[in-house]
Amino acid sequence: MSAKPSTGAPPTPQTRFPYGHFARRHLGPDEAEQEAMLGEIGCESLGRLMAEAVPESIRSLEALHLPAALGEHEALGKLHRRMRKNQTRRSLLGMGYHDCLVPAVIQRNVLENPGWYTAYTPYQAEIAQGRLEALLNFQTMVSDLCGLPVANASLLDEATAAAEAIALARSSKPRGTTVFVADTCHPQVIEVIETRLEPLGLQVVLGDWQACAPEEISGLFAVILPFPNTFGRLCDPEAFLAKARAAGVISIVTSDLLALTLLKPPGEMGADIVVGSAQRFGVPLGYGGPHAGFIACSDKLKRKLPGRLIGVSQDARGNPALRLALQTREQHIRRDRATSNICTAQVLLAVMASMYAVYHGPEGLRSIARRVHGLASRLAKGLGLAEEAFFDTVHLPKVSERALLLEKAREAGFNLRAVGEAGLVIALDERSGEEEVDQLLQLLGGRAGEESDEIRLPESLQRTSDFLTHDVFHRYHSETEMMRYLRRLESKDLALNQSMIPLGSCTMKLNAAIEMMPVTWPEVGGLHPFAPLDQAEGYLEMFQELVTWLAEVTGFAGVSLQPNAGSQGEYAGLLAIRAYHRSRGDEQRDICLIPTSAHGTNPASAVMVGMKVIPVGCDREGNIDLADLQAKCQEHAARLAALMVTYPSTHGVFEEGIVDVCQVVHEHGGQVYMDGANMNAQVGLTSPGRVGADVCHLNLHKTFCIPHGGGGPGVGPIGVAEHLLDFLPGHRFLGESAQGAVSAAPFGSSSINVISWMYIAMMGAEGLKAASEIAILNANYMAHRLESRFPVLYKGRRGRVAHECIIDLRAVQEELGLTVEDIAKRLMDYGYHAPTMSWPVAGTLMIEPTESESKEELDRFCDALLLIHGEIEAVRHGEADPLDNPLKGAPHTALEVCSDQWTHAYSRELAAFPSEASRRHKFWPTVSRIDNVHGDRNLVCTCEGMEAYAED
Repeated sequence: MSAKPSTGAPPTPQTRFPYGHFARRHLGPDEAEQEAMLGEIGCESLGRLMAEAVPESIRSLEALHLPAALGEHEALGKLHRRMRKNQTRRSLLGMGYHDCLVPAVIQRNVLENPGWYTAYTPYQAEIAQGRLEALLNFQTMVSDLCGLPVANASLLDEATAAAEAIALARSSKPRGTTVFVADTCHPQVIEVIETRLEPLGLQVVLGDWQACAPEEISGLFAVILPFPNTFGRLCDPEAFLAKARAAGVISIVTSDLLALTLLKPPGEMGADIVVGSAQRFGVPLGYGGPHAGFIACSDKLKRKLPGRLIGVSQDARGNPALRLALQTREQHIRRDRATSNICTAQVLLAVMASMYAVYHGPEGLRSIARRVHGLASRLAKGLGLAEEAFFDTVHLPKVSERALLLEKAREAGFNLRAVGEAGLVIALDERSGEEEVDQLLQLLGGRAGEESDEIRLPESLQRTSDFLTHDVFHRYHSETEMMRYLRRLESKDLALNQSMIPLGSCTMKLNAAIEMMPVTWPEVGGLHPFAPLDQAEGYLEMFQELVTWLAEVTGFAGVSLQPNAGSQGEYAGLLAIRAYHRSRGDEQRDICLIPTSAHGTNPASAVMVGMKVIPVGCDREGNIDLADLQAKCQEHAARLAALMVTYPSTHGVFEEGIVDVCQVVHEHGGQVYMDGANMNAQVGLTSPGRVGADVCHLNLHKTFCIPHGGGGPGVGPIGVAEHLLDFLPGHRFLGESAQGAVSAAPFGSSSINVISWMYIAMMGAEGLKAASEIAILNANYMAHRLESRFPVLYKGRRGRVAHECIIDLRAVQEELGLTVEDIAKRLMDYGYHAPTMSWPVAGTLMIEPTESESKEELDRFCDALLLIHGEIEAVRHGEADPLDNPLKGAPHTALEVCSDQWTHAYSRELAAFPSEASRRHKFWPTVSRIDNVHGDRNLVCTCEGMEAYAED
């Protein structure tokens, strides 16, 4: 079926797209709704609105060169045929990646459940208690197994966690210049560390930790060693850790959570920090990700621990409540003084790993570990290996005719790892069994049938301490109880399956079920990231298509998919700029200009690549101050490296002068880095390449439909102009390159790229353009409806906003003492998550509706804010108490509303059911307003043990 011919006015979704076109499912407003919204804002057509919102100087009139849009099942079939080209052999390669068995109850109720995967980062803790509890379980699990008192709510992967650990170590030893890295760490860990330390001028000393004398290394501030190592060997590190401590050096250990159910925890042996990956706790291999990295540390380091930290506090009624703790250490607050640019985590994957531990419990985990270790012992015994301590990985130091043996192994369905000149490593996992071990023994010329379920661990390395003693790890071992536990937690969280989440710069759009389906295909989840490339043909073809499409969308020459978060994309983009300057002999170029309105990750990323941050002011309209930019560029012309800019601006407008901004920077020898957070307003209308940027990172978890997952996963690829192609991230696994790796796996979080592939394949060029247009329409409609009661702070020259808008509440706070937080909490009673609070301007709310929301949902949200305005007016006119009113009392829980005692001056009905929509469907916050100060002053970031539970 073809589209109807044009009638003169720009076509709307139903006339643009035939029935069955995915854009009709993805876009919220239908034809009638769009016409009504355009009429409301006084605009005759979508085309006219785009002309008023997007500057003519940057608008593209040429359609994107993308393949014709596919139908939903047509796209699914095409992708499936492609991914079936992957060969999912048994990859016994180790290196921190192990196949595992994903409990079906967790796959169905977490990974495949929009109640979990569409939630946002838990900044509004009162409506995120379920996710926060799951993450507290994760922190407890990591803390217990590592033997350290504090763990965070996950990092991105093992390699970047190791690099973050080094940054944490240096925060306590700021004058240190050298890190000792054991040469038996995983290769990708070593590479990412080297990438991260080189721009900072820090030295890496690589060597044998057993021969290292920390006291003799000048400027040493940290040591990092593995337990077990990349060959599977276990060596007792306790004496070395004591030497490091005596020398005043921070010690970091990379480890394996399953191994630590049997092994003495590194924290008990004297380690200050322990890092690793939680992947083998029920998360598919996914050709490298996404997986939850972990980090645990000593008490003295906890206030500088990177990433998210969940803490226990109390609500207004004195009940326990969870929240994000110690947020003042974050990069959004500390900016260029931050020690990390991490602004997210791998929440969905951390939830899966924590629930794996909850489902199995400590005895179940020990049983799995004993079984895997016993099978490795059977393999070692059958191969006649000398008595050597290992957990699950067997190392054959010298194998004759290794190449022939590896080929025979592949033919038999196994990928084994070659190490050194003639060595071989075989890492067993949860999927291994006796039959598999016997196959390997036959292949390797060993004695099959050897019985060995013994624990072949030195007594000094065996674990004697308990772990996972809290009640939650002992209650939910039947599938019925586990299913109900997951459902109870889900019901405490507000996600996109309940209502819109209108967060500015976060783009919480539809994550369509059809896009999500491929993630759990065996051909997608079953590949090891270091499997031979010829076994990943389907992935490589999919990557190439996706890269080509993203390059077309951004107007760039090339794209790297490796960065596994937006923060990593920023970092990789700035590394490319730095490497480009150095290749031209401009090593002195180290100044990064950043507008004062920029994301906090921007200055943090710049510092991480060794740049000095110079702020650039903004004018009254929220645009970059061109005069200030010109002056800063002239002042720092000899050292100017880059400008970091967000477009449309962080203030929610298409800046008219963006081309001039880029030209000024280029004239003074700098490069322009564009933050792609607001790409949702550009696709098909303009592009970073068109406006003059040199590099841009994309948030595939924003514009291109990978879900936020409660605060992660994410993918942050970078697109670059032609002159920067040689400086995209490399990886030793793929051969030598000018730039080192920024993530552990060569292609980052590979498995979730299928989501963006599906989105682009189904939308096509016209659908993607329509998504940008409707995002802009929705934002302008909401701004129009709200501005009679709430001033819209910034608009473009023609009176339009981009895909988001900022409403100004500062006068309300000054006059009445009602804060942005009061309004945010009151929105929960109406069934909504708050917009972005007090950023980029204090005392404001930044609203982004996205193209996926219907007019009906936009109106419900606007109605809620307008009713809240009425409640504000009641305080202004003396009809409501300034200290005891629905805003100050919000949010209201069912327990409070149903209590025998009600002390408020306003009614229970007004508290709980303030709108018609809330009467039809009510989402109840499970805790009252949380006391943030109490939580930071009395930091508790793990579950209590069974003893406390018994006392209660």
